[in-house]
Amino acid sequence: MTGALTPNDEQDMWRVKHEGDPDAFACLVRRWEQPIQRLCARMTGDVHRGQDLAQEAFSRVFLRRLDYQPGGKFSTWLWRIAINLCLDELRRRRRQPEVGLTPDSDPEGAPFAETLTASDLRPDESLAALEQAERVRLALQRLPEHYRSVVIFRHYEGLRFAEIAEVLGIPVGTVKSRMSEALTRLSTLLRPAE
Repeated sequence: MTGALTPNDEQDMWRVKHEGDPDAFACLVRRWEQPIQRLCARMTGDVHRGQDLAQEAFSRVFLRRLDYQPGGKFSTWLWRIAINLCLDELRRRRRQPEVGLTPDSDPEGAPFAETLTASDLRPDESLAALEQAERVRLALQRLPEHYRSVVIFRHYEGLRFAEIAEVLGIPVGTVKSRMSEALTRLSTLLRPAE
């Protein structure tokens, strides 16, 4: 006899929506916690705030569980909730800038770039990779949010253009043009000073 099939996101969300099933919700959080934290940290440039926003995203998923439409993909709905929270946070920051003590550190004090890159390299290679990752992170933070979100979804989270379009609620052609413009701007920002 074969083992029981593992429920997928949509099945777990159906159980959360209709039964308030805490185990199904815990499965969703386990599966999606890291990707949502990465998205939020990259969008805001702050690992700690990214963790807070990810928690808020999951709170909203549970609070709005009755709004979930079973015909849609759970991941699209979750990405949309998380990106909207990030955009709200960035708008709030523009209205009232905050000064943090160490916004670019994780809880253990490691630089933000180090938390987002794995390293099995020699120490000199590792340092060079961390420096490059930090340059890219800083350049990414200088992009307007509508370009930044497309780059993060495509290059860091591996979403296809159609998936990004669905999450952001824009046409695929707009996603592609934003990606092209974002890459052009990033290449300018990353060009070495002469």
